[in-house]
Amino acid sequence: MLRGAASRCTRAAARRLSSSAAEAEAVAASPAAVGARRKPSLDEGDWSYHPEWWGEEDGPGEGAQTVFRRHSECGNGVVFVSAYPASRPATEHWPAKERWLQERNARLYPESAGADQFKILGYQWRVMRFNDHTRQSTAKVMTCYRTSGQRSLFLMQQPHVLAVPYVKSMVSAGLTTLPCSAYDLPEAASGQDNMKILCIGHGGGSLPLFLASKFRAMGFPMSSVKGLSSESMLPADADDLLWGGIHDRISLHIADAEDFIVSDSNQYDLVFIDAYDGDDIFPNKLWDVDGTFMKDLEKKVHPDHGTVVVNLHSDSELPASDAESVDQFQSILPMGRQVSQVCQAYKQHFGLAFTAAVPWLCNITLVACRDKAITSGVRLGLSRRDFVLGKLLSKSDMVERALGLPFPCLPYIKNGFTLVE
Repeated sequence: MLRGAASRCTRAAARRLSSSAAEAEAVAASPAAVGARRKPSLDEGDWSYHPEWWGEEDGPGEGAQTVFRRHSECGNGVVFVSAYPASRPATEHWPAKERWLQERNARLYPESAGADQFKILGYQWRVMRFNDHTRQSTAKVMTCYRTSGQRSLFLMQQPHVLAVPYVKSMVSAGLTTLPCSAYDLPEAASGQDNMKILCIGHGGGSLPLFLASKFRAMGFPMSSVKGLSSESMLPADADDLLWGGIHDRISLHIADAEDFIVSDSNQYDLVFIDAYDGDDIFPNKLWDVDGTFMKDLEKKVHPDHGTVVVNLHSDSELPASDAESVDQFQSILPMGRQVSQVCQAYKQHFGLAFTAAVPWLCNITLVACRDKAITSGVRLGLSRRDFVLGKLLSKSDMVERALGLPFPCLPYIKNGFTLVE
């Protein structure tokens, strides 16, 4: 979930991240860094496209089409989804995707090869909101249909598109921390080793879907759904045709996070938490240092490289409208009392914690991990903060390459990096 940042916060951040990115590139070019930086592929979730789906502060705005609206059974108030036209991919790129669909269809139905044709109708942004204002998540969806044989309409969320910066920040910081703790990320990405990831919250599911598309072996039961009806309006063969096993790597549970952690028998390499409720509150039981959740979570992550990543909303007030002061504020995002307490609670249970400011939004990414592994090595006179940051930056390019990320990790890690003391 993202905090609806004030417009002046959003305006000033574009210049700030550009500066941060330039500084990051200079660091990457130094002899102590990883060498030549990889040029990421085109990112359809780039922040430059956010005017297409951002809407208004108090609702979806003009041009939005409501495709879902229902009162939540989980205490989040009214949940609704709005659709907006997406400008990318451009129409000249659609034929390549149509050929991909036809090739997959031919593998499933060899007898229909050449008969069934697929046509893309377009792409949309889908934005989920709580109570008409809080943007919970954003996804891009492709709509296509089969022209012959079994005529059907298909909707496919695009797993590679992470439109909201805080999700990219969580991915960048979390996945880069693992190899700093001696975890073999490329081996997990290639499917040679199972990687167990737990996502708590995350409403629209963009992050779990993204991770399942990047890691070939997740170590969970196939297509397990507990606590939710499995009925679907999509064609019966949609899962095999569109996803080809990606959904089989996701096990979905509808349960209270505290109850789930107590009863779960898995040990996780990585845990992502984004669990604000409909009133924009991060529940106290998810950060109570003496509570059941924190004690059990500590036991459920790997004792050597286990890492927990938490999305937090900055609880410091924005400064006056001066652009330069907002620019400085966004790169630091000073933490108010609650966020500081959350950070201290996770540090106490896991040993080391750091935060990074999310560009363009008033969100903070908190990472907690085992301190023994990530702080091992010769510091060469560096402070503890600079040593940890340097270790993270040195692994960022490897993470991008191993997973084929469409965005760079380095600027998200470096932006407002602070070691929790």
